[in-house]
Amino acid sequence: MRIVVKVGTSTLAHPTGHMNIRRVEALCKVLSDVKNAGHEVILVSSGAIGMGVGKLSLNQRPADIPTKQAAAAVGQCELMYTYDRLFSEYNHTVAQLLVTGSDVEDETRRAHFHNTLYRLLELGALPVINENDTIATDEIVIGDNDTLSAIVAATVQADLLVLLSDIEGLYTADPRSDADAKLIPVVAAITPEIEALAGGNGTSLGTGGMVTKLRAARIAGESGIDMVIANGARPALIYDIIEGKNVGTRFVGIRDIECPENCPVDSFQ
Repeated sequence: MRIVVKVGTSTLAHPTGHMNIRRVEALCKVLSDVKNAGHEVILVSSGAIGMGVGKLSLNQRPADIPTKQAAAAVGQCELMYTYDRLFSEYNHTVAQLLVTGSDVEDETRRAHFHNTLYRLLELGALPVINENDTIATDEIVIGDNDTLSAIVAATVQADLLVLLSDIEGLYTADPRSDADAKLIPVVAAITPEIEALAGGNGTSLGTGGMVTKLRAARIAGESGIDMVIANGARPALIYDIIEGKNVGTRFVGIRDIECPENCPVDSFQ
């Protein structure tokens, strides 16, 4: 199985912006074990700007592009140093790919990106991908790493896309403000009703939110790829996701669009 895992800033870092060491170590251990089991793994990692905020002792995520880029330049070093060190402990080699919108929009550059990814997988490396926030200027161009992860999954024809977030999945309402909100285990189609549940932005350190996750689900789904949103605080859930167990919210690829009469998309049960 070829798996793309996206991890958000809220999973990688404490609210202070400093790295959540215990969680990152657990994530790297699980992904290393998944590779040892014979799966191909690509990690799309946010966190450069968020960790740069912590390293530079900024009070909050910067709003201006130059400071975002400066924070990204500092934070990306921290990210890759940590990934290289932790994955090396399990004898896995990481490779850094920083991309911009032009790398996926321009036909020639997209082909180079595609070829490089495939060759890295053939060589047994674990690609770690992030948007090149130090030079990108249109959020800050692809938009967010949820979308980027879906583009990557479609590019390499992945079998599965997993988004690790600070929430269990898609709910019937915002669970942080509505005690009656229910988790939706399966979404077979992104309908207007589903889109209405997306709500607003993510955390103060990140750029995501359910809106970007639904966009990613649409991109992945159109390529026939299942996408799962799960709680990044428990990286071991990746094992259950790979085994097809009910974890978080699974958005079913278009190839499996049929849904039983009691489908959770319709009933929210």
